[in-house]
Amino acid sequence: MIVDAHQHFWDPATADYPWMTDDVAALRRRFGPEDLEPLLRQHGVAGTVVVQARHDLAETRELLTLAAETPSLLGVVGWLDLTGDVHAQLGELAGPLVGVRHQVHDEADPEWLLRADVQRGLDAVEAGGLVYDLLVRARELPAAVETARRHPGLSFVLDHAGKAPATNRDAWAQGVSALAELPNVTCKLSGLFTEVDPEGTVALALRWFGPDRCMFGSDWPVCLLASEYGDGIAVVGDDPDVLAGTAIRTYALALP
Repeated sequence: MIVDAHQHFWDPATADYPWMTDDVAALRRRFGPEDLEPLLRQHGVAGTVVVQARHDLAETRELLTLAAETPSLLGVVGWLDLTGDVHAQLGELAGPLVGVRHQVHDEADPEWLLRADVQRGLDAVEAGGLVYDLLVRARELPAAVETARRHPGLSFVLDHAGKAPATNRDAWAQGVSALAELPNVTCKLSGLFTEVDPEGTVALALRWFGPDRCMFGSDWPVCLLASEYGDGIAVVGDDPDVLAGTAIRTYALALP
């Protein structure tokens, strides 16, 4: 069984995605379930977790509606304003919301996660029984480690194995290995081909976290900038936890 724990849908014709610069011009078009479903069938993927791509509660609502209409969508990692009233925002939502994410690595403050209002927001995420996805690079990893330590009851998922840099990898390795020491953190083997050294990153993540705390994610359609959909499945190996078990347990997914 394979579960893709990290993919996206979007339509730049209907919403703004500030990160879609000229460097990723190939991604400036609609990507929807109709584009992904043939790939899931081709590679035997049982279902996916769709992840937010812009800071907008409206997108979270849209993804939840899409999940209700699409059997292969097992869960949504949406966006909430962690600096606002998270309880009230959650009260407005219905559907398979399994987690929350914010593009932390785009914040000017490397310690954004440690802000008092963000920490209160994470308390509410934990109270809501949701997972928090960490989208960070080496610069933000120290704050991510401290945040995971402060919230031992909250399940964290490190997206894209912390985005290993091409050079000066010591700070990245130190931060990711420190996260791996915390039992409430798992790691997504995702976004590998748009970063560097996919095989090396997978080997390190598996050594630090173990297969039972690593999960496959395609990062489709972003992965198309550097690879085909199936390349990600091939590079993570055939461990059943990595391919499906960790994602099912972490996000409490209900398979069709």
